[in-house]
Formats: sequence, C-alpha cells, structure tokens
Amino acid sequence: MKKLIIKNVELKNNLMLAPIAGYSDVGFRCLAKKYGAGLTFTEMVSAKALTYGNKKTEDLLITAKNEEPCAVQLFGSEPEVFYEAIKLPCLEKFDIIDINMGCPAPKIYGNGEGSALMADIDKASEIVKACVRATDRPITVKFRSGIDENSINAVEFAKAMEKAGASAITIHARTKVQGYSGKADLMIAKAVKEAVSIPVIVSGDCVDRESYENILKVTNADGVMIARGALGRPEVFAEILENKMPTNKLQDIFFHIDYLLKHYSEKFVVLNMRTHIAFYLKKIKVAPETRAKLLKEERIDAVKQILREIFNN
Repeated sequence: MKKLIIKNVELKNNLMLAPIAGYSDVGFRCLAKKYGAGLTFTEMVSAKALTYGNKKTEDLLITAKNEEPCAVQLFGSEPEVFYEAIKLPCLEKFDIIDINMGCPAPKIYGNGEGSALMADIDKASEIVKACVRATDRPITVKFRSGIDENSINAVEFAKAMEKAGASAITIHARTKVQGYSGKADLMIAKAVKEAVSIPVIVSGDCVDRESYENILKVTNADGVMIARGALGRPEVFAEILENKMPTNKLQDIFFHIDYLLKHYSEKFVVLNMRTHIAFYLKKIKVAPETRAKLLKEERIDAVKQILREIFNN
C-alpha cells in the first residue's frame, strides 16, 4: 500500500473516507481511522456560515484525537469569503482544506455552489487562488465529470485547478445530473490523471479490495476515496488494507453513539444515528416492526436495548 503526499502532508496510505453530507460526523470518522483510513474529511461546511460565526456550522468541525492528519471540506461561491473563512482560528487544526465543487444537491447547485462551479471555471479558479493566498496548507478540490453528458469538462477543469494552485484534486467521475446513480466513468478519471502532475484521487464505486485495485489499475490514480461503500461498514478500510482486525458491529455502533454523545445532545445523536443505524443493519435480518420501532425511538438507552436484542446480547 503506497503512501500519499499532498504538498507537505504525508498520509500513511492512499485510502480515504469521503466527505459525506449527513454521514461523515466525528464518530464515524473516528471509526474509519481506527480501521485504517489514511485521511478523513468533515462533512461539507459552509464557508459563509463560518464567517458569520454560526454555531451549528462550527459544530461540524469537531475532530477526533486519532484523526491527524485531518481535512475540512468547505463549500461556497465567493472567493473573498473563502479567504476570510480559511483564516479563522476554528480551521487552524485542519491540515488540508478541501473545496467542494461537485455537490449535485439542487439547493447547493441553485446557489451557484458545488457542481455549479464546473460551469464557471474562471470563478472556480479564483476561489482556489484566494484559498492559496490565505494559507500555506494544501488546498484540494473535489469535482465531477461535468454538469451533464453533453458538457463533460473534467480534464479542462482539472488543469485549471492545478494552474490556480491546488495541491491535489479528487474526481468523482459522474455528472451532476447523474447524482449518485449509474457507474462512475473510470476512463474520465484516467484522462484527468494523465492531464495533470499533482496527485489525483478517484472517488466513486470503491466498495472492497477488488474495486479498489481496479480503480488504481484503470486510472493510475494516486489515491482512492470511499463514500457510500463505507456506510455501515467502516471496517471496509481494514479489509482493503488487508489489516486483520477483529470487528464487532454492535460495539462499533455503541462506540459511534457514545462518541457523538460526548459532543452533542441526546436528541441530535438519536436523529443523526438513525440513518447510520439503517446502514449498519443493512445486511442483518431484522423484523420490520423491530426496525420501525428502532428508527422511531427517541431515547438512546432504548435504542441501545433494541440493538442488544437484535444482536442477541
């Protein structure tokens, strides 16, 4: 397993957990690190909200002790706002600043953020330049193949990001219109890798050792990012890295819950864990009425008791 160096930050391997909105909370990232992820990213964070001192936004910046090095992902559309945000004390602990230019969510896209920036390469470049002026830490960019199949511009976009000063890029080789459907086009990712000299990370469809090796073989990428393939299965990192580690699903779920409780209210943790628990239990036989009860429960102790019963503990 080769290491990956992004500017002056050296990772222990080239496998990382993607910034997944609604899922990449500090508890889940801590588990991903435990199982060997070389780098983790926060959920995407609004640069503008940070400059306003928004408490809920700053709560997304909580990190675990085992996350070093760690990365934060920012989104927005105004270069000057990124410049101001990156200089804030709350971002000093992050080793890498990643810019989201690939989110396909309608609200984000409609605000000219996320994947909308792929249609405005000049503005995207100005954002990266502003970030590079603001810090000597690595600035990375995550983007897609293009807006739709008729406007594939990933190679042109990658070159522009490199020219603007990005230290590495991540290509999720699906279009904005595709969202998360269909297959990622590894040939587009390969073309991006061949077009630039900075490290290229490929995101999309990595779910096991076989898919990881295939992505590297086809694209010659420097790194691979796992998103949905890790949901409910943080141990996938150990499996890909061939690190023989004992796993206990119930213990991992309880660890995840308890870690979040150190930082957030019970109400927040219960709501946040519902989607996580659905993924943790995806391949486990659970009676429909038990699953429904579990996902409606509002008390942590009751959630834990139902989980114990499911796992026969």
